[in-house]
Amino acid sequence: MAGHPSFVYRVGMRDLYPEIEPLETGMLDVGDGQHIYWEVSGNLEGKPVVFLHGGPGGGTSPVHRRLFDPKRYRIVLFDQRGCGLSIPHASEPEVDLSANTTWHLVADMEHLREHLGVERWQVFGGSWGSGLALAYAETHPERVTELVLRGIFTLRREELDWFYEGGAAAVFPDLWEDFIAPIPLLERGHLIDAYARLLQHPNPEVHQSAAIAWSRWESSTITLLPQAETIARFTEPEYATAFARIENHYFRHGGWWEEGQLIRDAPRLAGIPAVIVQGRYDMCTPAMTAWELHKAWPEAEFHLIADAGHAFDEPGILDALIRATDRFAGHEDDPDDRGDDGEDHGRGADADDEGDEDGHEDEENEDEADEDDDEDEADEDDDEDDDDDEDDDVHAEADSDAVVNGAPEPGPRRASYRPPE
Repeated sequence: MAGHPSFVYRVGMRDLYPEIEPLETGMLDVGDGQHIYWEVSGNLEGKPVVFLHGGPGGGTSPVHRRLFDPKRYRIVLFDQRGCGLSIPHASEPEVDLSANTTWHLVADMEHLREHLGVERWQVFGGSWGSGLALAYAETHPERVTELVLRGIFTLRREELDWFYEGGAAAVFPDLWEDFIAPIPLLERGHLIDAYARLLQHPNPEVHQSAAIAWSRWESSTITLLPQAETIARFTEPEYATAFARIENHYFRHGGWWEEGQLIRDAPRLAGIPAVIVQGRYDMCTPAMTAWELHKAWPEAEFHLIADAGHAFDEPGILDALIRATDRFAGHEDDPDDRGDDGEDHGRGADADDEGDEDGHEDEENEDEADEDDDEDEADEDDDEDDDDDEDDDVHAEADSDAVVNGAPEPGPRRASYRPPE
């Protein structure tokens, strides 16, 4: 499959792992007056993975933990600057976004990795998160064990023009009318710049209305079929304001990299195992970019999902993503490889199913483990005992690191906190 697109619907589709709670949380001071929210869930001794959310400005959600086998992964989520539970929040009119750039976020990832004592980690990113993942991995390839990328977005001019300057209007003419409605007729020659003026307006009636229109356009088009719940979350005023401001800020600056840089520099990723997953009918980040990345980086496994749009939780995309994370954690790419009972971890599976009894191998020992079946069997028993102990300790450890570097604790999750990106 490596290097070739996948168009085939697979029997026994994978689904999300059961809900889990974080074992550790914190607010990390990354400088510039910024504190980023982070959390760790799953297995504290497991294979490290960091999840990069979309937007930029989309924030993380509890559902993102469920993309990874919690018995095998040490799952790291964090909210990028200005969004989610990170502070200051970009919904506040006085917040300065000048210290919110791609390279600030790359540095934040390194700061967080060092803070958590992680030597190397898997990097998982979708939509904007795929662009950030590429920027990070091309800058720090020695820190990346694998890459899992979805809905490739590199902020090239043609990508931005397609979705924000009129290309996608050919598919969604009705929704496009609502998107351009806040912009005066004579200012519609460059909509990203026109929106910037509205989003920076001090009057909440002006900037919130513009932010809601911006966020409604995106949330109405990121799934193959519109989802009312998704649109409602995106258009909640506080969420929409931060989301639209951060996105617009990044788009006006082209991500702070040279045009086409992420695809041009793909050879820097040589030797990093990788999976690229792209929806055929992705209107937000069209397949042309994923295809060009695939051509520039043919060693990465490429899956073009025939019946999907942009969102990570569309069935075909979700199946491909979880197959990738399972395989990189040591699961064989076989729907029956879930233990003696032969059950998958999919829809309705219980958190304590014995399908994961084949155990966890530390990242540096995975190759050796493949060569020694006897050692695998011994580790299975030890890991099963460890998993039971960890399940008992989840709630006791959940608040073990609630405040870092004197930063205030994060507030309650915002009402619109679970975006599908």
